[in-house]
Amino acid sequence: MSHTLGELAKRFGLEAVGNPATAIAGVCTLKPGKPGHLSFLANPRYRAALGATQAAAVVLSRGDAQGFSGNALVAADPYLAFARVAALFDGSLEFQPGRHPSAAVSAAATVPASAHVGAHAAIEDGVVLGEGVFVGPGCVLRTGARVGDGSRLEARVYIGAKVQIGKRARIQPGAVIGSRGFGLARGPQGWEEVPQLGTVVLGDDVEVGANTTVDRGAIEDTVLEDGVKLDNQIQIAHNVRIGKHTAVAACCGIAGSTRIGARCMIGGAVGIAGHLHIADDIVIMARSTVTKSLTAPGAYSGALPVAPAREWRRQVARLRRMHVLERRLAELERRLNITPQGASPEEGETSDDRDDT
Repeated sequence: MSHTLGELAKRFGLEAVGNPATAIAGVCTLKPGKPGHLSFLANPRYRAALGATQAAAVVLSRGDAQGFSGNALVAADPYLAFARVAALFDGSLEFQPGRHPSAAVSAAATVPASAHVGAHAAIEDGVVLGEGVFVGPGCVLRTGARVGDGSRLEARVYIGAKVQIGKRARIQPGAVIGSRGFGLARGPQGWEEVPQLGTVVLGDDVEVGANTTVDRGAIEDTVLEDGVKLDNQIQIAHNVRIGKHTAVAACCGIAGSTRIGARCMIGGAVGIAGHLHIADDIVIMARSTVTKSLTAPGAYSGALPVAPAREWRRQVARLRRMHVLERRLAELERRLNITPQGASPEEGETSDDRDDT
């Protein structure tokens, strides 16, 4: 399938520069580029490759389009525009409706004719699939689960009982939605299970990455609101709630009952303790550990950047001696009758007196 540059401009609300009849048969990288294909320039570091690209056309910002003699699509956000155009050439989402002969589908389930159920999938009583749902091979949908129109369960996805998934969700292979939350009570003979009676609710346009787990709630539900994007190998514990359009990178762990706001960005391998509140529009840098609620928008980091080993050891040694310096400074301020900034004279406390946990 191919589209002309003019057709793409009209479809996506872009400005075509050059020959609008130029045929576009696919997408490519800027360097070296590929004849008959569309590329993009979003990072100024790659501007030098623009003049030599073999791409038939390039998606550019208006500033980068100045002086460019080739064919272009001018966009306010070139990367976003390129992503939307590239989706036209993604054939991986196409499927034929129907059921594979090896699939086990309950007679008490609702599976429309427009849905696809792959090999060895299992769909139990009371499951309801929306129009155009794709259930890949080896998926398991337990009793009463619901999947909204246009959603995709790629392969070997587990959907627990009564889990609700909205429209256009994308669940990657090996994901587990609605497993038992980690609820235990210590009894006289050891740990006793606390029943997890809630479920999981996913909004529209949610993506859950490969081998990511979202636990069901203990009493209330675990909730991922519209547009939440989870990367691979993430653990979402019971009763967590994540606000609209928040993105979480790989290998994060979010403990139970934590509330995360809308439009947050959480970097890879971040650990977030339980029962915390993360406000809207917060960025947490990779490998940070969050032990307190974050109530103001902004960027937060709790990890030392990589450094040569000897330098890193010196940094850690200084940090470990910091309490000694604080005590010496507090004693000096006391002798000179200096009030520490932000404290009143009658407080009379040192760093060891305060609870910073």
